Amino acid sequence: METLTGLKRSHKCGVLREEHVGSEVTVMGWTQSYRNLGGLIFIGLRDRSGLVQVVFNADKDKEMFEKADTIRNEFVLAVVGEVVLRDKEAINEKMPTGKIEIHAKELRILSKAETPPIYIEDDSNVREEVRLKYRYLDLRRPSMQRLMELRHRVAKIARDYFDSQGFLEIETPMLTKSTPEGARDYLVPSRVHPGHFYALPQSPQLYKQLLMLSGMDRYMQIVKCFRDEDLRADRQPEFTQIDLEMSFVDIDDVLTVNEGFMKKVFKEVLGTDLKTPFRRISYQEAMDRYGSDKPDTRFGLELVDLSDIVGGCGFKVFADAVQKGGSVRAINCKGGDGKLSRRDLDGLVDFVKIYKAKGMAWITVCEGEIKSSIAKFLTQEEIDGILSKMGAEAGDIIMLVADRNEIVYDALGALRLELARRFDLLKKDEYDLLWVTDFPLFEYSEEEDRYVAKHHPFTMPVEEDIHLLDENPQQVRAKAYDMVFNGTEVGGGSLRIFNTELQQKMFEALGFTKERAWEQFGYLMNAFRYGTPPHGGMAYGLDRLVMLLAGRDSIRDVIAFPKVKDASELMTEAPTTVDPKQLQELHLKLDDSI
Repeated sequence: METLTGLKRSHKCGVLREEHVGSEVTVMGWTQSYRNLGGLIFIGLRDRSGLVQVVFNADKDKEMFEKADTIRNEFVLAVVGEVVLRDKEAINEKMPTGKIEIHAKELRILSKAETPPIYIEDDSNVREEVRLKYRYLDLRRPSMQRLMELRHRVAKIARDYFDSQGFLEIETPMLTKSTPEGARDYLVPSRVHPGHFYALPQSPQLYKQLLMLSGMDRYMQIVKCFRDEDLRADRQPEFTQIDLEMSFVDIDDVLTVNEGFMKKVFKEVLGTDLKTPFRRISYQEAMDRYGSDKPDTRFGLELVDLSDIVGGCGFKVFADAVQKGGSVRAINCKGGDGKLSRRDLDGLVDFVKIYKAKGMAWITVCEGEIKSSIAKFLTQEEIDGILSKMGAEAGDIIMLVADRNEIVYDALGALRLELARRFDLLKKDEYDLLWVTDFPLFEYSEEEDRYVAKHHPFTMPVEEDIHLLDENPQQVRAKAYDMVFNGTEVGGGSLRIFNTELQQKMFEALGFTKERAWEQFGYLMNAFRYGTPPHGGMAYGLDRLVMLLAGRDSIRDVIAFPKVKDASELMTEAPTTVDPKQLQELHLKLDDSI
């Protein structure tokens, strides 16, 4: 096998243009294509910058021509040659380098390759499992390399922007203390401290608060985080955050800095000017209008509360839902009668059941009449009231769900997105960014039969709601905010509690005894005794942000070596068993009965 001794790459393959004609260049890369036309061999040579055509001529150098004849796809080559203009009829307008080619003077085959198990091209229809098994080959594809470049650019913009705003990038530990609340921790056993464990950080939350107490004023970090939770398209067991914290700020300060960041990202990455300030809507408004705390407002299909009209009607499902404190809400599918068949409607009934709804009623509005299986249970006054409040016209279909509010929101929120997908209302070149504010401080967990923190236990409550912590915790609002991008949460944060008494009160509301709170978080509460500035911050999901900027549907596409649904990595086959000696050193013994 040949080496690079005496050779130095002068240009990358994809940068050569007409201005290089007449120059002698040295290029290196992988063989994308090979064609032998008798006395001429044409090689498509590829590196990260792009593709260039190399020509070998038997009449000029027979020995090199015969050597070139051994080349196959994915061989790694070094080529020295002259850049020349292609013949007019050979120009390829689809290639940036399509007006020139390299006439080879020297060829070195640096590495041979077997036939790869996947095609190294963008339009190949290869199952994702195979792509991830051979990820190092998948990453050779131009589209994947562009995604990695995009991720790099977003990370660099973040560092440059926050540096310009006075933030310091400070690293926080990877081996930390396990704490309750949130997702399950990944645990790391300690060899030096038998029976004790570190946890990989779910986020640097407490460390960045301690940095504010340390007087760092403004912190940021692009940091790995770990959560042992079930996966989906926009979730991984290890993910990357753009994490930041600021001292002596209110909500407007935090939101303004972050709007500036997103404005810079969109301008530099997409060439789009975002209008600031972003729209702000409260959590309750988002739920009432869109059935989601991360609403996609690029289209209508908003929820309408009909409880006041049908709460006392003769349809038992509606009346019972309202009587039990729930609601009856509906979506008007404008023009749906011409788009949805009865079979489609039955399918949508099954669809809302996925979200625990017992069913879905519907009313089709025709000229001078309606069609509905529930019409016989409603008075004309109630029907007229529904049609009026829904702004119904001939051809519309009104879709109604009745249940507990949480179920109604989930079912109709998902239904409006499903209808938007079916009717092609989601335009990828339209960018909708907004803030959702005034979240509940707590949410009730039926599984644990107690209130848990909606975000985390260190979120500052709205001052005028603090008195409700003891008697009505479900009514307490948080000084929390999420940034929503086309119906996906890309970042979120809050102002933080910064005094021991209020933090202790928060722990009590979450069911912590004073002893347990100090056992888990004593170092933070003890630190509060030495002068803590008001502070707040935010964290972005870098993977998710890049996914959305790239117009992709899965964060696996923008992570170099991602995990799959069962949290395994197909390429290395991690996780694996380990040598019994390692377990012995860590004072661990496996339970064979599990």
